[in-house]
Amino acid sequence: MARPCFKLEKDHPEPLAGVDEAGCAPLAGPVVAAAVILDRNRFPRGIDDSKALPAPVREALYTRLRQIAAVGVGIASVEEIDRLNIFWARMLAMQRAVDSLGIEPAMVLVDGNRCPRWDRPSVAIVAGDAKCRSIAAASIVAKVTRDRIMAEYAREHPGYGWETNKGYGTPEHIRALAALGPTPLHRRSFAPVRQYMLELEPQPVLAAVPA
Repeated sequence: MARPCFKLEKDHPEPLAGVDEAGCAPLAGPVVAAAVILDRNRFPRGIDDSKALPAPVREALYTRLRQIAAVGVGIASVEEIDRLNIFWARMLAMQRAVDSLGIEPAMVLVDGNRCPRWDRPSVAIVAGDAKCRSIAAASIVAKVTRDRIMAEYAREHPGYGWETNKGYGTPEHIRALAALGPTPLHRRSFAPVRQYMLELEPQPVLAAVPA
């Protein structure tokens, strides 16, 4: 299968930013978005959708991207996910990522079917991380950044396996939720977590009815 290329970028003005996020589906942790502006004449080889790359390759590409590309990262917290819902938290993280670039892009290509509500030229591309090199680069930065965050959280909250499952609802994670209960980093608006929150709530004591 062909790797992402600059075919979708070439008709747009530069500087052009690709935007993607990581962490919409997990039960715990933030959603992280990245915006990347690549130099089309000087970029790391091997850029691909982060999901298609082994972790060591992602890490190496992340390091190189940080060295030679303009990179912005945006994070929406667990509290914001629960307050806004995951869709709007994702949009917020993407907006923060572009805002943190330090360069105002002439065009933004966003992975997915919707762009954030912003006053900048942008196009949403479904499966963009598999088609567009700039979006694929952003997917790598977002994924590695979030994985590192979850590895740190795993040290603070051992037992849930976040160092490997990254907060996704794996059987290991679900068993830990049942045994240990939710942490402050769990998304209470997500059904599996909400279920365990309800189980932990004290049940009302019914007054005895006189005979």
